[in-house]
Amino acid sequence: MVPADSDLPDPSGPSELPEVDASPSDDLAPTTPTEPRREAFPPPPARRMPILPVAIALVAILAGGALFMSGYSLGAKAAWQPGTPASEDQVFQPFWDAYHSIDQRYAGGDIDHNKLVQGAIKGMIDALGDPYSSYLTSEEYRNSLQDINGQFEGIGAEIASQAADGTQGCPTLGPDCHLVVIAPIDGSPAKAAGLLPGDFVLATDGVSLDGLTVDGAREKIRGPKGTVVTLTVQRGANAPFPLAITRDVIQQREVVSKEFAGGKVGYVGLGGFSDTGADAVIAALKAHVDAGRTKLILDLRGDPGGFVTAARTVASQFISDGVIFWEQDAQGTQTPTKAEPGGVATSPELTIVCLIDGGSASASEIVAGALQDSKRATIVGQTSFGKGTVQQWQELPGEGGAFKLTIARWLTPDKHWVHKVGLTPDIVVEIPDGTPADKDPTLDKALEVLGESARAESRIAA
Repeated sequence: MVPADSDLPDPSGPSELPEVDASPSDDLAPTTPTEPRREAFPPPPARRMPILPVAIALVAILAGGALFMSGYSLGAKAAWQPGTPASEDQVFQPFWDAYHSIDQRYAGGDIDHNKLVQGAIKGMIDALGDPYSSYLTSEEYRNSLQDINGQFEGIGAEIASQAADGTQGCPTLGPDCHLVVIAPIDGSPAKAAGLLPGDFVLATDGVSLDGLTVDGAREKIRGPKGTVVTLTVQRGANAPFPLAITRDVIQQREVVSKEFAGGKVGYVGLGGFSDTGADAVIAALKAHVDAGRTKLILDLRGDPGGFVTAARTVASQFISDGVIFWEQDAQGTQTPTKAEPGGVATSPELTIVCLIDGGSASASEIVAGALQDSKRATIVGQTSFGKGTVQQWQELPGEGGAFKLTIARWLTPDKHWVHKVGLTPDIVVEIPDGTPADKDPTLDKALEVLGESARAESRIAA
């Protein structure tokens, strides 16, 4: 997953049709979209990770901005006419009383009115109790835009919030809600330092993370290349210990292409739904099809999501026509998003297997759900994360920052809502505790479904 999945603002106004979703957080270099887009990210566990599924809604990659949460879409700059509607005077009277009292009577020092307004906006968004809706300051928002392009400065780890009962997605960190590591990114400082999936991060540089959201914690962990952050880590029942990590520029590799079974099976693994990631999937699939391979594996395990537009593009490579997903807005209106023509792997002669797990969220679930409902692929693995909402970024004027708001639900082609439920694979694969890192029962099952048993890679595609 936007994960993790945000979208850039569109000056023309909010988009009407989400271009679909997706979770944990990562980073990329910002680009300016030509049209409004939504993201589908939220925050899931790493591939083959033997811990509970991550609530994509709150997974964030330690380096990028608040992104991978199921289904995002770029929003718009908005400047409504100032003033309180007459019909809401009574509702807003306590707010204005408090504001004017602070403005006229506060004696503790100078008042930063911008910070007062930003705090009020943050309070409104937080009051929704929605882990996927959040307010970011201007600086935080600029950082978040990097996530979508796959590059950021930080330690390189996917994170989420986890409650005491093991469920992910609790909104505020504290005694009953901890920051959990979903997975360190391959080649990252976090991995080199020994940070492991399932580790709890309790503090940064000696300061507790209690009271923060996942986004807020991510900002404490990120920082300029070459600087050091010391995490207080709790691993299992052991006593907490300090772990110093030197930050670096993290480049997320979104697409991996390989061959299995002596070159007879083409494999494409996708780690995030950015526009560049979708383009790389198309190129990898085309290379496999041009090479004559008729058996393909699409691996969405540990993918927290990203842009809904990218999800639509990826699904359309396999599905030639029909609905990819439905979007249901606040009024209950359902709008279909259909497949784009020209997919490179739509031939019925191609046999497709799609892999998912508890870390597959948002945009990943949009693609897997479309493949399952259309019977275009066999879904293999474990139940997915379960993020069935779409968020849109709205940039505020000046240095007002931006907020991400849940603006719709997304439904599979058969109108199933996977939120907090997840997608159930056609073939469920149990991963025993203690499975060695070099063993992959889910991939082995996929090869078996395709009529192959050898898991030897012939080579990695360029």
